[in-house]
Amino acid sequence: MFKAIFLSREQEQFRAVLRDVSDAELVAGTPEADVTVAVEYSTINYKDALALTDRSPVVRRWPMIPGIDAAGTVIASDHPAWKAGDRAIINGWGAGESQFGGLAQRARFKGDCLVRVPDGMSPRQAMSIGTAGFTAMLCCLALRDQGVEPGAGEILVTGATGGVGSIAILILTRWGYRVVASTGKLAEAEYLRSLGAAEIMDRDLLAVPGKPLQKERWAGVVDTVGSHTLVNACAQTRFEGTVTACGLAQGMDFPATVAPFILRGVKLIGIISVMCPQARRERAWNALAQDVDRSRLEGLVREVPLGESFDVAREILAGKVRGRVVIDVNR
Repeated sequence: MFKAIFLSREQEQFRAVLRDVSDAELVAGTPEADVTVAVEYSTINYKDALALTDRSPVVRRWPMIPGIDAAGTVIASDHPAWKAGDRAIINGWGAGESQFGGLAQRARFKGDCLVRVPDGMSPRQAMSIGTAGFTAMLCCLALRDQGVEPGAGEILVTGATGGVGSIAILILTRWGYRVVASTGKLAEAEYLRSLGAAEIMDRDLLAVPGKPLQKERWAGVVDTVGSHTLVNACAQTRFEGTVTACGLAQGMDFPATVAPFILRGVKLIGIISVMCPQARRERAWNALAQDVDRSRLEGLVREVPLGESFDVAREILAGKVRGRVVIDVNR
């Protein structure tokens, strides 16, 4: 038996509890898995918060152990690439949605979906980064792959106090970019400057409808917000600049025109982390191990025990969480 957050739905009645789960239940919830992991740390992302509060149909199969992220040590494996004692990370691939996830002391996953904890990184540090930081790195790598160099101009990061935004700032400033952080939490300006942001921008300047083409400013954008914010970011992006889109905090709509794309050659690149191919996944995690300042990373992390996951989920949905929350599943 082991402790886990357990979600169930019976006759439209949703329940979320912390309880003991048997190994038999774990196997039933992960029938295709071939690697068993003793989880050390997990985390709560926006998607996890939706699942824990039943605010959105994130869970595709019931019952469910939520948690799209986990890091720990392999204790049993039928997969040729993994053996007991290996340290592994899972993020995405349906964990916490269609198969049991990481908010538990034990988990089972497909070996083909796991990534090794990079040398020099601990499982706790991996979960300090989590899917949010992984997504941030995918965005930053996309900017660099599109030829957006530090000397090309300013980079806009929206939703800057969130997990993706915070770690994107860490990465981009480490790489030498000048970052402008857009946020609705202007009281967190010093926090954002501590991460490396050169300028703080009120999100209200981007959140309302604007002109199809606006004054050019951004060489690149990391957008976690969507809707009018993403539209305005595109409209303000410089000639042949690149915008990466990975979130929908403001909304899924995109009320835009084609003007930035056909008159300025702006590139809009969608970033998906859940089904990201394994080679790209490994590249991102290795880059995270090298290019995230560990001391600054620790400054944006709060650690809580497994039983406080429900409170954290509500805080995230209320917009009261900045940075990252790490879950110690063993306390």
